[in-house]
Amino acid sequence: MEAVKTSLQSFKELIQKIKSYEEAVSVMYWDLRTGAPKKSVPVRSETIGLLSTEMFKMSVSDDMGRYLEELMAPGVFSSLTHNDQRMLEEAKKDYDRSKKIPPELYQEYVILTSQAESAWEEAKPNNDFKAFQPYLEKIIEFQKKFIDLWGYEGNKYNTLLDMYEPGMTVEKLDQVFGELRQKLVPLVAAIAKAKQPEGDFLHKPFPIDKQREFSVFILEQIGYDFQAGRLDVTAHPFMTALNPGDARVTTRFDLEDMKYALFSTIHEGGHALYEQNIDPELGRTNLGTGTSMGIHESQSRFWENIVGRSRHFWTKYYGDLQRMFPEQLAGIDLDRFYPAINEVKPSLIRTESDELTYNLHIMIRYELEKQLINSELNVSDLPKAWNEKYEEYLGITPPSDTLGVLQDVHWSGGAFGYFPSYSLGNMYAAQMYHTMRKELPQFDELVEQGDFAPIRDWLTEHVYRFGKLKTPNEIIREVTGEELNPEYLVQYLEEKYKPLYQL
Repeated sequence: MEAVKTSLQSFKELIQKIKSYEEAVSVMYWDLRTGAPKKSVPVRSETIGLLSTEMFKMSVSDDMGRYLEELMAPGVFSSLTHNDQRMLEEAKKDYDRSKKIPPELYQEYVILTSQAESAWEEAKPNNDFKAFQPYLEKIIEFQKKFIDLWGYEGNKYNTLLDMYEPGMTVEKLDQVFGELRQKLVPLVAAIAKAKQPEGDFLHKPFPIDKQREFSVFILEQIGYDFQAGRLDVTAHPFMTALNPGDARVTTRFDLEDMKYALFSTIHEGGHALYEQNIDPELGRTNLGTGTSMGIHESQSRFWENIVGRSRHFWTKYYGDLQRMFPEQLAGIDLDRFYPAINEVKPSLIRTESDELTYNLHIMIRYELEKQLINSELNVSDLPKAWNEKYEEYLGITPPSDTLGVLQDVHWSGGAFGYFPSYSLGNMYAAQMYHTMRKELPQFDELVEQGDFAPIRDWLTEHVYRFGKLKTPNEIIREVTGEELNPEYLVQYLEEKYKPLYQL
């Protein structure tokens, strides 16, 4: 047993070393996205590529292989704690996948994506898809190479889905998306015929410094710990968890659209609440993060939409918002404000869309990704295919690539298979919310009082604290008693929007 203890300790030290490299890379990535000088990009990308490759080599090293073989031997593995078993299982999954990728190929890919994200940042405002196209073509070719090396069952896209949502497949996703689309399209059509709320008052100059002050205030209210994080500005909002005491939030401020920064900040704050409430014992291990991107998105969408866009939330905080912006919101009462922030209208931009049509934006990206990965669509034809999908799903056509195919950062970073996580998050969130209301019948009163501690405690007890100790399917089954069910999202949306639009 002494040999087992020694191997286990060495294994954990190797994992901690990998996590240290990971933190260093994440800090540099955060810096690139939040204000690093443009001339630093080439060398910074090389540095990120070098450190990422070293981290990659450690994850597939002979030492790692030996530890996994020794510690996962039948007689040994069963004697370990559950936490240690899960750490080994996660490391083995990464090892088996990464071992198939030559280190030099991986380094080339990391450098490419670092450069591609900076190229995207320039191409987007310039409406210049052709400048970004060569990077995207190379990224997709890399994705296809990786899939061939990793292997796949059924649809090639399944391999990418599993990276972000373990256990999810095209077959399952097509089913739940199909059920969701069948129910939501008629609701969107009915709302389109109803009287629309007036929201022009939200589109006037709202001073950026005041928007930032209110964003910080709201983050503090929902329980975000600024001693373990910070708020910064970036082109595309994101949250990055660097270590157990550092979960950073970014947002983007729009002078004439106060809603954007407000709700994107709450969204990223939801991600951060997850990371800040993971069991400290899992810190600096490969289990010390969210179990999947779908479960992670369930928390950002829960706090942004179910809480942050609710009438109960604004019953508490609308007075604070009016005091922050007395001129802009003069004469606007809650009865006008609440419908305006929940307006349902087909839009071009995913991150600015309402929570009802948002899922259609995700389905468009999902369909296009499947085609790209399965060589059914060329990158050169992507803008045209994008516009056709928007016309088909939402009845609108982007007037430019800036407002169309260039709007998201994800593809520049190689995040294929990620987008479905957003809609999965909506479904997970609604299903958890259904259970939560049974166990916290005073939920509405808690939100109206700004008392979010019981809600955070419930989520911590059932979701946050586990990190990657449980799979996404285990989480949703143990929390709600059943598999993922899109009906709860439909129910939530109907109960909210039918009264709002008097249907």
